[in-house]
This record gives sequence, C-alpha cells and structure tokens, in this order.
Amino acid sequence: MDFKILGKIRKIRLIAENKKIRILPFLIESYGKGHWRKLSGEVPVLDCGENYVAEVHYYEAPGLGRFDLKIIDKIRDVDKEDLL
Repeated sequence: MDFKILGKIRKIRLIAENKKIRILPFLIESYGKGHWRKLSGEVPVLDCGENYVAEVHYYEAPGLGRFDLKIIDKIRDVDKEDLL
C-alpha cells in the first residue's frame, strides 16, 4: 500500500465471502482464521502527491482487521465533504 487513506471508506459493497474468495487459504495462513469478506468502497486517498476519491478493494475479518487495500480506479477529486 503506497497511498494514505484520508477519510472513512463509504459506499461499502460486498464482493465475496468465505469460500467464494479465491485467496482464502492465503488469508487464513497470513492473518488467521475468521469470517473473511472481500469488500469494495470509496475512500479519499493521497497517492503520489495527489488527493482523490478512489474505489478500493480489500479483505476484512471481524476481530482481525482490514488487509490488502488496493486502488482499483480514480473516481473524482476530493471534496470537503469527503474528508469529514
């Protein structure tokens, strides 16, 4: 992750959970057993000196946290509302 998250992840959408996740064995081996979900959302980021709202994909399990955030697409420039 070479970018910095500047606010909350919004418009969260479920992509897959548990056995539907292709890299589930990797997640369990690396971070531990849990109810894993692959999620998508929009978040303001600082990437290479540029602020913008990006669509991100990431994996999350309750009690373990959020892992492997990846920027998928630049959506728009950051508004003041995005940073609240």
